[in-house]
Amino acid sequence: MISQRFSIGPAGAEIAVLQWGESAKPPALLVHGTGFAADVWEEVARELASTYTVYALDRRGHGASHKPGAYHFLDFADDVCRVIDALGLRDIYGIGHSAGATDLLLSATLLPGRFTRLFVMEPTIMDPRAARSGGLDEDSLSRVQGALRRQAEFDSPDAVFNRYRAAPAFADWTEASLRAYVQHGFVPLDDGRVRLCCTPEIEFAMLRPIYEAMTQVYVGDARGNPFGGLAEIDCPVRITTATKSGPIYKEMVQRAVSLIPRVSTLVFEGAGHCVAQEVPAAVVKAVNEFAK
Repeated sequence: MISQRFSIGPAGAEIAVLQWGESAKPPALLVHGTGFAADVWEEVARELASTYTVYALDRRGHGASHKPGAYHFLDFADDVCRVIDALGLRDIYGIGHSAGATDLLLSATLLPGRFTRLFVMEPTIMDPRAARSGGLDEDSLSRVQGALRRQAEFDSPDAVFNRYRAAPAFADWTEASLRAYVQHGFVPLDDGRVRLCCTPEIEFAMLRPIYEAMTQVYVGDARGNPFGGLAEIDCPVRITTATKSGPIYKEMVQRAVSLIPRVSTLVFEGAGHCVAQEVPAAVVKAVNEFAK
């Protein structure tokens, strides 16, 4: 199945969107995690397109979307709302991963009544009732700064694929998912080399609020901390974790469970954090079962 590619919004503020399937079916909206691109959903989206009109967006700072420099949680959620309003979507099945899952949860608080259900894989969540003061500790700050040391340019797409195929973070990805990321998460340069769309500097800017949420010190921007609004989500939510992912993801799922009213949980066995790129068939099955 060939996906359609288009953009929403004015020049300089575009959100790039992919669509699989015909427009007459109920909508499913897929949102990827930090550092990736809409195309990493390809294997999941292709299967879901038999039932849904499937949309996936490049989050701001990623892929072909705008890169404005503002990367707080509500900035991303506002972009999702822009896409929903521009496409006139209602009765949406929202499916998200990591910080992209957070985008969908916050979008549901901003657009009540628009989602029928949310399937969110290891979202980034803080519990504002247990907020801490003092900012990031040295260990967390060091991890955020580690993004600045990422290699941004490679000799060719094949060089990226070979490098990432050998990296622990991508070792369990399907070949199709990894090739989709290499093709659409990098931009070709004039000299034939390729460069990350989500540059180390952009990822650094994104990771700071993420680590602040992880460590319970996030205060938000001028709009405040949005996480208290999760208690107002008005549709069923299924939150998943995976047996091979880190303890912090399981802790954040527990925070989410304590905040969201109509919530249930699921554990993916034998998978890590990027479960949709590791075991896409299992994700499709779980997404369809929750729809029942």
